Amino acid sequence: MSADKQAYYKTNRLKQMRAFCQVVRCGSITLAAQKLFLSQPSITLQIQALEREMSTTLFERRGPTLRLTPDGEALYALAEPLVRGMDDLHSNFIAQHGRLESGELNIGAGESTILYILPEAVSRFSKAYPGIHLRLYNETGRDGLKMLKSDEIDFAVGSMLDVPDDITYQPIVTFNPALITPIGHPLAEKENVTLEDISQYGLILPPRHLSTWGVVKFVFQQHNLSFRVTLEAGGWEVIKKYVELGMGISIVTDICLTGQEKLVSIPLDQYFPQRGYGLVLRKGKPMSPQANRFVEMLIEVYREKGSHLVV
Repeated sequence: MSADKQAYYKTNRLKQMRAFCQVVRCGSITLAAQKLFLSQPSITLQIQALEREMSTTLFERRGPTLRLTPDGEALYALAEPLVRGMDDLHSNFIAQHGRLESGELNIGAGESTILYILPEAVSRFSKAYPGIHLRLYNETGRDGLKMLKSDEIDFAVGSMLDVPDDITYQPIVTFNPALITPIGHPLAEKENVTLEDISQYGLILPPRHLSTWGVVKFVFQQHNLSFRVTLEAGGWEVIKKYVELGMGISIVTDICLTGQEKLVSIPLDQYFPQRGYGLVLRKGKPMSPQANRFVEMLIEVYREKGSHLVV
């Protein structure tokens, strides 16, 4: 084979591998085509050419659903780090020479994390590295994990109770649980508030698919008590506002309490565990230099604050 043909096949193979890896991440040829700014037929032809070259079938096609065959899984394990390395080559080269001058960093986090956990680190990072495009995506739960697995975000920051097998969770900092009540509420006047006391009043909690609801349910069940939810509301700021208005009481993490609220805060350490916040990563995917530097700054922030640093 001539040198020109070898160069052609190598270039074409990279395109095929990139298309293959994107289809695996997205689980769909349509979504992969959108990510790579190519047509669906182009992606399909690249996958077919790769299957011919490897003399194998990479996907099981069951209607609109694509699943990797055993050979597909083996090829993806080999191809994914190579494709990612080529795509990140320029930014990694610059970073290794101490110059984080360009590139991008995409972080997924829930509203509370964006409001209370990340601001100082985001501010420091943006000032230190103005050439890096930083994006914060307000995504949690299944949507956040989907973005992580399809490489739409570098990592997520949040709290996790159940960690999937293909995800790594690294706690960074913890905060304490607290009961919040309106000023003048009967519980605000009690010296020692018990779970049984709390069970007599309606709670305002985040939606039940989020981790707070599960923790509250678990703790009350451990003490053979029931609880009543009068309002589901997303975000600690919203919850605090409705507690101030006298619409119920709530169990929150004290990171959200600034001292400016018109409500009463009562520690609940004796009943509820501390709430951890940390990195949510796709297992096996190394972090970019930009991501590593941001995490270092996040840890620096909480070390300086003297918070309950885990790492």
